[in-house]
Amino acid sequence: MHQNNSLKLLLISILIFVSGLLPGQSRKMSLTDCIDYALTNHPDMKVAELQVKDADWQIKENKAIGMPQFYGGLDYQYFIQRPGIPQSALFPGGTDEKVAFSANHSLTPSVSLDQLIYSRDYGLALKATRYYREYVLAGMEVTRQRIRFQAIDAYIPTLIITESIKILDSNIVSIEKLLSETKAISQAGFAEQLDVDRLELSLSVLRTDRSNLLRQQESVVNVLKFSIGMPVTDSIELTDNIDKLLAQYPDTDLTSEINYMNRTEYVELLKGREVSALEIDLNSKPWMPTVRGFLQYQPGWQGGFGNDTKWFFIPSAVTGLSVSVNIWDGGTTKAKRERSRLNIQEIDQQKWQLENAINLEVENARKQFINAQERVANQRRNLDLAQRIYNTTETKYKAGVGSSFELTQAEQALYTAQKSLIDAMYDFLNAKSDVRQALGID
Repeated sequence: MHQNNSLKLLLISILIFVSGLLPGQSRKMSLTDCIDYALTNHPDMKVAELQVKDADWQIKENKAIGMPQFYGGLDYQYFIQRPGIPQSALFPGGTDEKVAFSANHSLTPSVSLDQLIYSRDYGLALKATRYYREYVLAGMEVTRQRIRFQAIDAYIPTLIITESIKILDSNIVSIEKLLSETKAISQAGFAEQLDVDRLELSLSVLRTDRSNLLRQQESVVNVLKFSIGMPVTDSIELTDNIDKLLAQYPDTDLTSEINYMNRTEYVELLKGREVSALEIDLNSKPWMPTVRGFLQYQPGWQGGFGNDTKWFFIPSAVTGLSVSVNIWDGGTTKAKRERSRLNIQEIDQQKWQLENAINLEVENARKQFINAQERVANQRRNLDLAQRIYNTTETKYKAGVGSSFELTQAEQALYTAQKSLIDAMYDFLNAKSDVRQALGID
C-alpha cells in the first residue's frame, strides 16, 4: 500500500513538471526580466562569452611556450645494403673486401628536454595576450550594453500598444452603454434612429481599431522575443506598464559633463590602441637574442655487425645552449613597426571622431527629451480639456438639449487626444532611454 502511494506521488510530480513544459504556458516578464533573459540567452552574448574563453586559452597557449618541452621518439633502421670501404684502403696488403662501419639493425629511443631561457618576444607576447583579453572583455561589454538597450527599445512599443488597447476597451464600454441607453430612448420615441446609427458606427470603428491593435501587439511581442533571444513560439505576458516604467527611470541627466569612459565602445577603442602600441614594442628591438637550452638522451641499440647477431647497447646523451640573433631581416621588422604606428594614428582619429559623435548624440538626445517632456505635458492638458468637453456634451445629449452630431465630434476629439498622449508618452520613454544610452548609463 505504501509503495502504491509513493508511485502515485511520483506520477503526479512528473505530470506537474511536464505540464509546465506544455505549450500555452505564458511566462510573466517585466522589463528587468527581459533584460536579464537577453543578457543570459541572446546568441550575441554567448558568442562574446566564447570569445573571452578563447582569449583565456590563448594566454595559456602562450604561457606554455615558456614551459619545459618534453619529447619522446623511437627510431628503427635496417640497412638493406650497408655502406663500407675496401680493406686495402685501410691498411697495406688488404683485400678488396669491404669493411662496414654500421650495423644491419639500429634501434634508437630518445627523450629530449627543450627549455626557453630568454626571449624578449615571449614576454611581450604574454603581455599582448593579456591586453587582448581586456580588449575582448571590452567588446563583450559593448555587446552587453547594446543588447540591454535593444531589449528596452523593443519593450516600449509593447507597452504603448497595451495601453492603447486598454483605452479602447474603456471607450468601447462607454459607447456600448451610451448606445444601449440611446436605443431605449429611440424606442420610446425621444431619439432619432440617426443617433443610434452614429453611435453604432463609432462602436464599429473602435472595435476594428482594437482588432488591428491586437494583431499589431502579437507582431511587436514577437519582435521583443527575437530581440532578447527567446524563441518566438514561446508565450510571454508583460507585467510592466507605462507609469511603472516611467517611475523606474525617474531622473534624466541634462546638465552633467560627458564621461566618455561610460561608453563601452570608447573603452574598447582604447583597449585596441594599447594592443597596437604593444606591437610597436614587439618590433622595436629585433636584434635581441633568443636563448634556448636542450638536453637529449638516446639509449640506442645496434646489432648485426657482419655475421654476428648480437645487439650492443650504445647510449648517448647531449646537452647545450642555442642562441639566435636576428642580424638582418630585409626591413620586415621596420615595416611592421611603421604599420603599427600608422594604426595608432588611425585609432587616434577614430577616437576623436567617436568623442565628437558622443557629444552630438548626447546633445541631440537631451534636446529630444526636453521636447518630448513638453509634448507630454501639453497632451495631458489637451486630454483633460477634451475629456471635459466630451463629458459636458454627453450630459447635454442625455438631457435632450444636445445632438448626436455634437457628441460624435466630441468623441472623436477625445479619441484623438488620447492617441496623441500615447504617442507623446512613447516618444518620451524613447527619449529617456536615448539620453541614458548616449551617456552610457545602464
